[in-house]
Amino acid sequence: MSVSTSMGVAAAILTLSISAGGFAHAQPELKKAVKASAPHYMEDQALVDSLKGAWRPAADVARDPARHPLESLTFWGLQPGMTVVDLQPGGGYWTQILAPYALKTHGQYIAGLSDLANPALSEGAKRGRAAFEAKFADKALYGSIVFANFGPKSAPFAPPGTVDMVITSRELHNWAPIGQLDKIMGDAFAALKPGGVFAVEDHRADPIPESPKWKSGYIATQTVVDAAAKAGFKLDASSEVNANPADLKNYPFGVWTLPPTRQSAEDGKPADPAFDHAKYDAIGESDRMTLRFRKPG
Repeated sequence: MSVSTSMGVAAAILTLSISAGGFAHAQPELKKAVKASAPHYMEDQALVDSLKGAWRPAADVARDPARHPLESLTFWGLQPGMTVVDLQPGGGYWTQILAPYALKTHGQYIAGLSDLANPALSEGAKRGRAAFEAKFADKALYGSIVFANFGPKSAPFAPPGTVDMVITSRELHNWAPIGQLDKIMGDAFAALKPGGVFAVEDHRADPIPESPKWKSGYIATQTVVDAAAKAGFKLDASSEVNANPADLKNYPFGVWTLPPTRQSAEDGKPADPAFDHAKYDAIGESDRMTLRFRKPG
């Protein structure tokens, strides 16, 4: 199948999924809260080029069938020339796609990294940030990335009303246990332009309850929706593009038992070489909510 054809299929799937009423495991009241509107879709050659880029690590490309970058970014409404903030980009999966895309379309990519202004920041976190900045220092490929301070006590990561999209991918379940959802969503709301998008992907607890303090790594969709609404966001639409019905959400080491982490021992202990990964590998990556919130205006 050609890239152009696959993009058309992806758009059709997204439209069908949203028109069908949101997510399979959502609570009834949450279904009613979802305004089922098909996302704007355009064939964006710059995005296709980024996805096909020879610079992307083989390990990232291998995860594309589980992470659905084309479908997710299309659903969230990525457009040429946007200013996009990526909060805690980790190893840079989205950076490898979005930074070259921003360069080519005259947009701006902002990476929310460890807060260097925080005197309590660990040396490990400082080294991790330095390594990330070095990894993406090639301006001819990645453009002039803005490396912004981001953390529990950080100042705003962008001036008010200057950002088109804020992406948080698999991080809300980490911020909830430390009581940071309100601050982070508030910072995102302030940074976004009126009509701007808060894009969410995270491990979905539904239909089972969240574990105490989110220890399993799964978070309920309603928890996310409520926190976003508290910040002022409106839930615009949901997609099942990152759903995985094979995910039972009940594993010895939480969601991290599944790929790509494949944890085999308790935190702080060495990996267990005798641990049988086969059945967890067969499940694949987690069942994830994919949500699009908007700042009114």
